[in-house]
Amino acid sequence: MTQARWVAQRLKHDRPEIPVDIIAIKTKGDIMQDVSLAKIGGKGLFVKEIEDALLRGEIDIAVHSMKDVPVELPEGLEIGIMSEREDPRDVLISKDGRRIEDMPQGARIGTGSLRRTIQLRYLIPGVEVIPLRGNLDTRIRKIRTDNLDGIIVAAAGMKRMGWSRRITQVIPVDMMLPSVGQGVLGIELRENDIETRNAVSPINHPQTWLEVTAERTFLKRLGGGCQLPVASYGKKNDNDLTLTGLLGSLDGRTLIRDEVRGPSGSAEALGVLLAERILSSGGEDILKEVYKTHSF
Repeated sequence: MTQARWVAQRLKHDRPEIPVDIIAIKTKGDIMQDVSLAKIGGKGLFVKEIEDALLRGEIDIAVHSMKDVPVELPEGLEIGIMSEREDPRDVLISKDGRRIEDMPQGARIGTGSLRRTIQLRYLIPGVEVIPLRGNLDTRIRKIRTDNLDGIIVAAAGMKRMGWSRRITQVIPVDMMLPSVGQGVLGIELRENDIETRNAVSPINHPQTWLEVTAERTFLKRLGGGCQLPVASYGKKNDNDLTLTGLLGSLDGRTLIRDEVRGPSGSAEALGVLLAERILSSGGEDILKEVYKTHSF
């Protein structure tokens, strides 16, 4: 709702003549808080009911965290707008002020993300990763109720809630690579709804669009699953785009990380190139093992 309110405020500012109403829709991902995302179908469950309402014409736009949006969308829908990216990094909220590098062997760290899990297993020997679901407040509370040493969440969510003071450590991207689209809001709409697209177009941020397009193309080439042990981060500088990607084994023992750079207008080509390089460096074997272990 915080994200939807932000978009509504922007629309009221940019197009005050257009009435704006917020419709709250609970998704299966919101309701089933006690089951891991991998077991119930991945992050796409945070958007399905909303997309159904969009296709039925009950709503005109849907506001999503881009990290939750599958690379394959229902026929007739598209992500038409991406907001300027907020902080894409992950953050640690710890029980006693310890940073990642100071965590003891066997530390209990909470996260609901397979991407964070594999990187934690690589960073902290013997780490015990505790599955974590629920809203931010619920997850933070579990540090105390579940006796956790800390939890990993997205920086953007903490900042949107005004909770930056509760952050112990902002984790650098060279230590923990973000999720595809992390820190970005996407606006989904019907492909043929030109009037609505024009109304929300001032929110679009071209640089972010290019960066996330490269990230999502990378993910799509690897198989497209939101719950794959994959991370990617694109950064545009002047006319160049640098794209970093990672694919890891489930035990965290193997992380394949690579980087490509090229013209920012070649975002999709860079995404494919990076995926091909990682696949040829052992990624094919990792993906086979992942699909053998998990059913997505």
